[in-house]
Amino acid sequence: MKKLTTSITLLFFIFILNAQEQKYPVFEGCESINNQELPDCFKTNVSNAVIKAIELPTIVEKDNFEGLVNVVFTINEKGAFSVLYLNTPYQELKDEISKIISELPVAEPAMYNNHAIEMQFVLPIQFPLNKNTVEYSSEIKEIEKPKVNDDFSITQQDDGLNLIKLDSLKLLEHHSQINIPYTHQSYSNLDYYYNKVQNSHTAVKPYIYSEAEQYVDLDAQKSSLMMQKDTWLGKKFFNEHMLQVQGKDYWFTLDPIVDLQAGKAGDVNTFNNTRGIQIQGSLGKKLSFYSTIFESQGRFAKYVNDYAESIAPAGGNPAIIPGRGIAKEFKDDAYDYPVAEGYLSYTPSKFVNLQFGHSKNFIGDGYRSMLLSQNASPYPFFKINTKFWKIKYTNLWMWLRDVRPEVTEDGVFKQKFMATHYLSWNVSKKLNIGLFESVIWENSNDKGFDINYLNPIIFYRAIEFSTGSRGGNALVGLTAKYRLNDKISIYSQLLIDEFTTGQIAKGNGYWGNKSGFQIGAKFNDAFNVKNLFLQAEYNTARPYTYSHNEPVLNYGHNNQSMAHLWGSNFNELIGIANYTKGRWYGTAKIVSGKKGFDIEGDAVSYGGDIYQDYSDRTDDFGVKIGQGNKTNIFIGDLQVGYLLNPATNLKLFGGVTYRNFNPEIITTKFEKTNTTWLNIGLRTDIFDWNFDF
Repeated sequence: MKKLTTSITLLFFIFILNAQEQKYPVFEGCESINNQELPDCFKTNVSNAVIKAIELPTIVEKDNFEGLVNVVFTINEKGAFSVLYLNTPYQELKDEISKIISELPVAEPAMYNNHAIEMQFVLPIQFPLNKNTVEYSSEIKEIEKPKVNDDFSITQQDDGLNLIKLDSLKLLEHHSQINIPYTHQSYSNLDYYYNKVQNSHTAVKPYIYSEAEQYVDLDAQKSSLMMQKDTWLGKKFFNEHMLQVQGKDYWFTLDPIVDLQAGKAGDVNTFNNTRGIQIQGSLGKKLSFYSTIFESQGRFAKYVNDYAESIAPAGGNPAIIPGRGIAKEFKDDAYDYPVAEGYLSYTPSKFVNLQFGHSKNFIGDGYRSMLLSQNASPYPFFKINTKFWKIKYTNLWMWLRDVRPEVTEDGVFKQKFMATHYLSWNVSKKLNIGLFESVIWENSNDKGFDINYLNPIIFYRAIEFSTGSRGGNALVGLTAKYRLNDKISIYSQLLIDEFTTGQIAKGNGYWGNKSGFQIGAKFNDAFNVKNLFLQAEYNTARPYTYSHNEPVLNYGHNNQSMAHLWGSNFNELIGIANYTKGRWYGTAKIVSGKKGFDIEGDAVSYGGDIYQDYSDRTDDFGVKIGQGNKTNIFIGDLQVGYLLNPATNLKLFGGVTYRNFNPEIITTKFEKTNTTWLNIGLRTDIFDWNFDF
């Protein structure tokens, strides 16, 4: 009896185990395969059926697309195939592959516990298609089905169909109201996708992640760069945010950020030691937040140190680090400069985004901007972006400072304000034009923020006139961008500070015709080389542009220009080449131009320093670019690097910068110099360093 009971019990467990055995779907050609070999047959036959059926869309062939496309698909309880997710920026390719998979022959569905179930798989497809020669033999197991709308990502592998791994990269910021950190290299790639099909609004930067989703699949781009890492440290260092917390209606990430550099420029040993924290997240879908806190020490090439000290603020601090902020002494010949940036971003509807914070803004399609640039230190701002029909309208209010000793009162820096309107209009699929106006006014008579400039749809020039000739400094501008084709676009800016129509017609070099001009061109995937970006740009500004006869009404902040880095009285030609291949990248840049500086010892302004009173000009007529101490400037910069972590943009890099500075008049302040600056470093690349002056 005992043996019989044991036998019955054993048979019962064998029955239960067999009944609960999971069985793969049976695809065409695998009907006679046993259960043990069925997974390999399923993977191979499905993969071959999909890949052989793909007919490349014209745009994919034209771009010579290379890379990995992960296709997430399901087989439902009836054996029908459907696509859940496909990570490619080409909508045409998405449509092609989705159609193929949806038309696959109905399979016998997967079984579990004698019941038909749905299973999900990932099919990695290499492009060009002739690279798909790998046998597909990885193990597939049933997983919990994620919701279609959940954020998930794919672990990149080379062994065919793979399961979705829910613990892999999840970049929640891609679907938030957070700004994409502005660097010229990253935005040259984004602009290509923004303008690929038709014109789009690309002048106002930084972009918002959720807006960029309309033009480019950022998840797909980052997923294609993922490394297969099994350890926690490997995932965090090469693929993911250091800390990511997600709840039902909120999420946030926390990352350490660094900028560690070591180099040599002549007899100067240079370094930068930046440590910081980056916090970003969202509360619901409409409200996002972002903050970075930096603690830095550095010593730079001599020409950078000299410039930083030449714009030192009142109060005894030795320098202002260009683009960062006020520095105090560190050791005997270096600087300590803390910086903090942050903002709130709120999108109450699909038409409007509101931002309030302490950071920078940029208006233009070029490497430089004659309207509003990111050269100066961060400042408080409030911004409204309104987008509808073919229009994007930007209102920007900024709180700035003049930190020169001559305007400082009782140790307190002089407060001034700036308000800007920019209207971008997509006239057609090829042409975009923009209208710009800006005004700066000071806190005279303790009137604070002038409510006259709070109106978002009024003309500032009229308000400036009504409040008195000394009430503010208004500028206007015009921009244009034209798409020649999917890869080539040209752009331009015209800035008018002040002009007299009659004097322009005479062509007599009237000082009051103060203006700036830019024209440039971009070439993406140049000469059919994927990810090769070329750019050429010409910039010029007449003497006395951006300056004023009131001490603080110049177009500057923290002793730095709010427009072009060189101020005024210059012309400049720039050439840039960027190339990326996977995680590797290279950037080459050439800057060549001439600028007129004030002559040391002369008590007049030659129009190159926007902080000088234009009432001290040399003459009313015969004013020309380069007057004063004309200086030829040449800068060549080459950098190569490797992207260590796509989630945080952590990069390992090395570079060399050559600078030739050749003034006509040699003085103690303006010496003829040749600088070669070698540099290596590890950097979280979330803002541009601009040392090309």
